[in-house]
Amino acid sequence: MSGNIYLIQEGDTLVEMKEKPYDSEDLLQHLLAKCPNLLAGDQMDDIAPRRWLLVSREASLPSEEDGGGRWSVDHLFLDQDGIPTLVEVKRSSDTRIRREVVGQMLDYAANAVVYWPEETIRARFEARCESQGLDPVDEVSELRRAEKSEEQDVEAFWSQVKTNLQAGRIRLVFVADEIPQELKRIVEFLKIQMDPAEVLAVEIKQYVSDDFRTLVPRVIGQRAKTPTTRRKWDETSFFQALEARCSIEDAGVARRILSWAADKGLRISWGGGSRDGSFFPVVDQQGMWYTLIAVWT
Repeated sequence: MSGNIYLIQEGDTLVEMKEKPYDSEDLLQHLLAKCPNLLAGDQMDDIAPRRWLLVSREASLPSEEDGGGRWSVDHLFLDQDGIPTLVEVKRSSDTRIRREVVGQMLDYAANAVVYWPEETIRARFEARCESQGLDPVDEVSELRRAEKSEEQDVEAFWSQVKTNLQAGRIRLVFVADEIPQELKRIVEFLKIQMDPAEVLAVEIKQYVSDDFRTLVPRVIGQRAKTPTTRRKWDETSFFQALEARCSIEDAGVARRILSWAADKGLRISWGGGSRDGSFFPVVDQQGMWYTLIAVWT
């Protein structure tokens, strides 16, 4: 238990809310299906927060080609990049959350990438939409529109799902009201070992008072994101930086090479750069220019 939280009402009145376990596992499953944002996609990726499309609850999973459902994953979601996300929910009071659930999820993952074709996932999603009176095309389009993606085509999205499955690019998420230390250690280990698959845990604590209930999600095991920015170069800024980093004489040689390239009618782009921070202009796909400038940078 992590203590209480306090809700401030008008007049600076404080309402004490105490942490409380969920009455049932099904209740937490229902809340996730109703509000997928409880998976805290903004904590999983603060640069491009994950958003969710529920495919179905209790998605059956075979263990052989054309086989019947051997297992049933609690939730199957897709994010805006078409990455299948398998979610298994347990209460912290369930002892299976410490070890057994890990083997269970690895079974799901190993078989999902082999025996869950994109067509099956799409059919289940469309069946859920039909049962709830939703338009599956609109649901996918809205997910892509929120991404402000240049590519909002529904068929392209399902093609992404297929590509991700073939590449083993899936996400496994353990959800509980409290993630035990044993599971935390396993998640931290698997997140390093299972690339390109991703393994995470989401702790969703519940706090209640006489009149209110609050849910507080926290992601465990997310990869650190390092924002990258690219400087925009032109001829003036490039040679100023080159003179500062090397010498006026070296920059003079580079200027003569640039002049030679221009006399040859080669197109010059100033968008070059490398991971170690060096920079260079690129001349019409001519590898020689890249090599010569890299000597000074």
